[in-house]
Amino acid sequence: MTTTSGKRVLVTGMGSQLGSLVASELENESWVADIAGFDIDPPRRRLDRSRFHMIHPTDVVSHAAVVKEFNPHVIVHLGVWEPDARANPKQAELLTQQSAESLFTVAKRASALEHIVIRSGVEVYGRGGDRPKTPDEATKMRPTSQYGRMLMYLEHAADRAFNGTRVGITSLRLAPVVGPHVPSPLGRLLRLPMVPFNALRGPSFNLLHEMDAARAFVLAAQRRPGTPINIVGADPVSGFSAIVRGRRVPVPLIGPEWVITRRITHLFGAPVPEHVMEVLHHGRLASSSACREHLAWEPEMSTGDVLDALYSWEGVVRTPPRQAWDIAS
Repeated sequence: MTTTSGKRVLVTGMGSQLGSLVASELENESWVADIAGFDIDPPRRRLDRSRFHMIHPTDVVSHAAVVKEFNPHVIVHLGVWEPDARANPKQAELLTQQSAESLFTVAKRASALEHIVIRSGVEVYGRGGDRPKTPDEATKMRPTSQYGRMLMYLEHAADRAFNGTRVGITSLRLAPVVGPHVPSPLGRLLRLPMVPFNALRGPSFNLLHEMDAARAFVLAAQRRPGTPINIVGADPVSGFSAIVRGRRVPVPLIGPEWVITRRITHLFGAPVPEHVMEVLHHGRLASSSACREHLAWEPEMSTGDVLDALYSWEGVVRTPPRQAWDIAS
């Protein structure tokens, strides 16, 4: 474990719900001297001592100027677009790759940089086949969805960029983050009046609350463990029990109906990308042997608590998919 004091922290993806929350939490940390960040969208909450720069992911020149001037000790990289959250799958993958490539190119020249904390996800382990049902950090990454492959690419890109340097890398592999304020395709699906579930088996999944996710990034930025860490809420639930818990109508599906259902849910503003289909079909479990060891902490809210927070919100806030002109170079 490494502790820090008087450090400059750069937050990419500061305009996202999680990025804004992480920046807000960092502002309360005495070990943080200065905070800066950038994103394609402005922050979603008021920030008092964070300097924000609105920059497109492909704008390497602007990224370089901010990084050179700020010269961060720690970078928290949250510039990750989940498919069908803030952008459609193709755009989400492009934006995620552009953000990573632009950042890593300029960050290598930051003389004070000591550590990078990267947002990843348990989707990197994949589902089905001979994969373990409940992977831990020692499990090999073998993603079976677009989002999982995006996150594996991100981890590998960071390893390549900083190989042979003194910069350490911590990848936080988050369970699905859902909540009333989070633009999550899984969260939108669970909030529909009628929700499909796998009638042939009862796959279970872990969830993570946004506050716990933010706390994990703050602790990782401070302690800098330099290893992948799964961050998951305790006590997984089945799809059926999650639906009943929210007083939704469960719709049992067996086979071909899934194709039709995906089209219908899309019309209702809840598209179901590959990684969410994996949750419905196979579940999404993970365990962490590294979280308590390296962060001296574990998520406070269980999966059931996260669902209760999701269902307690009266309205659904949907972020429209980003248009093609928004991602033009």
